[in-house]
Amino acid sequence: MAGIFKAYDIRGTYPDQLNEQLAEKIGIATGRLFEQGTVVVGHDMREVAEPISEALIKGLQKAGQDVLDIGLCSTPMNYSAIGFFKASGGVMVTASHNPAGYIGFKFSREEARPVAYETGINEIEQAVNNNDLPLAEQAGNYKKIEFLKQYRDIILNFAETIKPLSVVVDTGNGMGGLTVPEIFSRLPIKLEKLYFELDGSFPNHLPNPLETKNMVDLQSKVRSGNYDLGIAFDGDADRAAFVDEKGEIIPSDLLTALLVKPLLANQKEESVVYDLRSSRVVAEEIERQGGIPVRYRVGHAYMKAKMREVNAIFGGELSGHYYFRDNYYTDSGMIATLQLLNHLSTTEKPLSKLVDPLRRYAQSGEINFQVEEKEAAMEALAQQFKEAEIDRLDGITIAFKDWWFNVRPSNTEPFLRLNLEAPNQQQMKEKLNLVEGVLDSYVSTEKSS
Repeated sequence: MAGIFKAYDIRGTYPDQLNEQLAEKIGIATGRLFEQGTVVVGHDMREVAEPISEALIKGLQKAGQDVLDIGLCSTPMNYSAIGFFKASGGVMVTASHNPAGYIGFKFSREEARPVAYETGINEIEQAVNNNDLPLAEQAGNYKKIEFLKQYRDIILNFAETIKPLSVVVDTGNGMGGLTVPEIFSRLPIKLEKLYFELDGSFPNHLPNPLETKNMVDLQSKVRSGNYDLGIAFDGDADRAAFVDEKGEIIPSDLLTALLVKPLLANQKEESVVYDLRSSRVVAEEIERQGGIPVRYRVGHAYMKAKMREVNAIFGGELSGHYYFRDNYYTDSGMIATLQLLNHLSTTEKPLSKLVDPLRRYAQSGEINFQVEEKEAAMEALAQQFKEAEIDRLDGITIAFKDWWFNVRPSNTEPFLRLNLEAPNQQQMKEKLNLVEGVLDSYVSTEKSS
């Protein structure tokens, strides 16, 4: 069981790490964690997702919770149903972008408030490990419903005056294959589909658009025709990545910076939260549009909590998560898509022309270093660059007037992750060599990007 209880979710391989018997126990523990009421449960397209979902539901009912089963759905659909039905919580059975052998759970409380390790997953782990799983005197009720059309109508509220556009969408055989056709059918969009068949074996590529190798087919298709943009969704469709009409990948932080303008157009002095790996462009654009930039630590549970704290209108992460206050502060690749389509329709400029002015710094991209002594390595960086401005919000960020970098430990692997930005490519490479020179002495195997 070790290792499946993670920072933001439960995730492991089936059946050795996570199976039906364990899923039922997790269901009981989760039922005790939530306020008594109704729990929304949905699952993705993986082969074992449905039986694992059924076992989880059995456990929730044994804990006395009523269950509303929305069946096959995306993670944003799960969030939306929690809010729509005023449920006491929800569980999404998914392993997101992980390979086929994985399955897991994402947890939310009322109003789709995220459950992280320190806010509840730790309690589930302790209850399961100690077999502290008392049953309710009366089992909860069960009801299965269809929610897709209601979800479609909710999400279409974010579509404004969208003009006819030609769009390529790659759902990677994930849950976008269910939601995208339903929503786009009501829009004046010429849709070119890539890998829309729901298939948890992922026969074409892993549904992780953060890895550039998984974007190659989308880029190629956009370049082969007269398309306005390309969109890729991850496995459970909470994340999205975008390419312009030339097939060039748009970094997620620059997409955050781009969406700031339309979202703040009529709402000045609103907060926008962004993760601390993001380009300085993001804060600059937020301020330029009259907003308040709020820099915060990486991770959807942390981002959502911070957004609620400051009542942020919008948030963006380098990983392709985009968060919206009007969607219970949750992440939605589809709402990000609609906001971009709104903006493109208003400006009537090619997407590349909108993004080019934001490409004003040189970025390293995220580079991983396999390091066992993470704290020692970060302290070595602090000593090496002690004349800089240093903060430890998430790992260590070291900032000079004209360049900066962040090094943060992975929550689940023996990695340090480096992101560095400088004014131009030459300076970026020079500074990267300096930082790598310090980290290389702590590396146990070769680094990877």
